[in-house]
Amino acid sequence: MIKQVVFLKRRKDLGLAEFIDYYEAHHRKIGERVLAGYAVTYVRRYLDPAHLSTPNPPFDVITEMWFADWATQKACMAHLSDPAIAQEIQADEAKLFEPGAKWGGFLSEETSLMPTVEPQ
Repeated sequence: MIKQVVFLKRRKDLGLAEFIDYYEAHHRKIGERVLAGYAVTYVRRYLDPAHLSTPNPPFDVITEMWFADWATQKACMAHLSDPAIAQEIQADEAKLFEPGAKWGGFLSEETSLMPTVEPQ
């Protein structure tokens, strides 16, 4: 499984609730439509402002796209570079995200299975 992540910062003029509402009501639907047939999973993970370890984090949401393999991921990126699709995404991103505050990459993953500990 190929896991691609993008870290995004909301525009300064948007409150967190407004940002999440717009992302889930509008931008998510664009993502679902243009990723359909390519991504296996499309996830948005929002920072919980009540439980931050540092003030003013550099991102508000981590977007994850999971692909079955590299060929599918590359085909998806080619699909997303279609001028009409790219323009639609960029126009909607301008309504949500701080310019220049977008970082991404791919994840490798290791899992530790943790034993159950009885409460004392």
